[in-house]
Amino acid sequence: MRARIYQPSRNAMQSGTAKTRNWILDFAPAEAREVDPLMGWTGSGDTQAQVRLRFETREEAEDYARAHGIDYTLAEPHKRKANIRARGYGENFATDRRGPWTH
Repeated sequence: MRARIYQPSRNAMQSGTAKTRNWILDFAPAEAREVDPLMGWTGSGDTQAQVRLRFETREEAEDYARAHGIDYTLAEPHKRKANIRARGYGENFATDRRGPWTH
């Protein structure tokens, strides 16, 4: 059984960082997905591909994988600098802007 341990990235559609602090252990699919001929849905008999375990720290996830004999790969997260403006969102509509603001 092969698994991947990673810290999820921020959603591209939101500026918040919710659900990005935990570490996740995902199992790799053991068999290929197949298309159902009647409905056209994809599926497989691999139930481990549905399992997603969450851990508070990377060490907890690695300890769990070692304790259960799971071969894993570790993906280190790429941290980015926070984009915090001094005056916040209201700066967009300030009357003392240096340059014109247009759409």
